[in-house]
Amino acid sequence: MSPIPQLHETVTYLEMTQPPGQWAMPPRPADWNLVRLDQATPAYYRDLQRIIGEPWLWRERLMMDDTTLSAILEKPETELSVLHLSDGLAGMLELDWSRPNEVEIAFLGLAPDRIGQGLGAPLMAEAQERAWSDPRTKRVWLHTCTYDHPGALDFYRAWGFTPYLREENWFEDPRLTGVLPRHAAPHVPLAGSD
Repeated sequence: MSPIPQLHETVTYLEMTQPPGQWAMPPRPADWNLVRLDQATPAYYRDLQRIIGEPWLWRERLMMDDTTLSAILEKPETELSVLHLSDGLAGMLELDWSRPNEVEIAFLGLAPDRIGQGLGAPLMAEAQERAWSDPRTKRVWLHTCTYDHPGALDFYRAWGFTPYLREENWFEDPRLTGVLPRHAAPHVPLAGSD
């Protein structure tokens, strides 16, 4: 059996080491409903990841078995919230509080049909507000990669995050392993197709 073709990505890690200065909460739609989930099944969580992350090749959590994924979701340090508007799912926010004095914005994303509707700024503002609400927080960080939304890096910089590390990775194309459908991320050529 021949090896599965791989994709190359650059992962950029960004951080803030102090809370942002005074800023006004960006406007939210009247039907904004960001709900913290105290319990999420692996199946429900994978559905969220597929809906929101499929265009950007989010794959890591989709590849986990139920036991591993449940362990993450059930940790008290995992804060998972889902954004709904009156007509359905709009986005997700996941914070990881497992490291002392720091918070990782593990996932922040919008459903593809919600991008460009002005929801990203209030979702990031909510992430910032929650992360810095604990006086022990000294650092908030996140990462983005080559296949995330093309405006992601500039968006994070505009919110005060500073790049501190870049990594180069290779990974099996999840569309060729069956983790994601072949039509996912049509802007990214299938690995090995060039």
